[in-house]
Amino acid sequence: MSLFLETLIGGVLAGTLYALVAIGFVLIYKASGVFNYAQGSILLFGALAFVSLKDAGVPVAGALAITVGLLIVTAIAIERLLLRPLTNRSPLTLFMATLGLSYVAEGVAQGFMGSQVRALDLGIEDLPMFLGDIMISQFDLIAAGVAALLVIALSLLFNRTRIGIQLRGVANDTLAALSLGIDINRIWQIVWAVAGLVGLVSGLLWGARQGVQFSLSLVVLKALPVLIIGGFTSIAGAIVGGVVVGAGESLAETYIGPFLGGGITPWFAYALALVFLFIRPAGLLGERQIERV
Repeated sequence: MSLFLETLIGGVLAGTLYALVAIGFVLIYKASGVFNYAQGSILLFGALAFVSLKDAGVPVAGALAITVGLLIVTAIAIERLLLRPLTNRSPLTLFMATLGLSYVAEGVAQGFMGSQVRALDLGIEDLPMFLGDIMISQFDLIAAGVAALLVIALSLLFNRTRIGIQLRGVANDTLAALSLGIDINRIWQIVWAVAGLVGLVSGLLWGARQGVQFSLSLVVLKALPVLIIGGFTSIAGAIVGGVVVGAGESLAETYIGPFLGGGITPWFAYALALVFLFIRPAGLLGERQIERV
């Protein structure tokens, strides 16, 4: 029982790191109905900018402030140069635009900040903590706390503020939002900026764990099963999906892996997502789309 609980808790806490990445996708998808493939590159750009400034001798607070400013400017530029000219285009066109954006962002980051692996120390030591016989990672516990605070902050922003109400209006019916005088371009700028800040938090946590390197952008692939399981339109669903994926991977590797020769972790989440596509395509907390014919 101790092994089971330790594996389960470790998987749940690790799954919050997946959930943090997925939240950025949910924000963009809710506002525009577009799957933003460039979220992984924005995550990498933020983490790489922060560690580059820190290595150059800029204090942590200053590096963080400059990086946040860069991400906000980047969000405004993306809306002005990419999204606004493609307004009313098909979701596939917008998806391809974000695909191209991801390569541009990676190329710019590599050109200005190099491609070598950077060590990132956030002052969070990955030490074991014990609750009786159960060992818990201190780093994963702090990451779970950060994810919880982020979800609370986003929930307050989108449910208790005027901007949040406008965002929900744009997400529900763009034409109706326009008729009410809502500035969609401004909403998109805000959403992309918030998604960039979420990506920065995710990038710093992932970078502290495995180093800031260009493989960080591939974490987008791990967010896919999280989104499928939790739902593309729900922030809470992203958290639930991350927990399900993290716990499922850990338990499967521990209890099923020995019978299959190990190596379950890389593909188990995708197999689980495939099952959800058959039984609940909208995800656990996602909104079902009803189309009139």
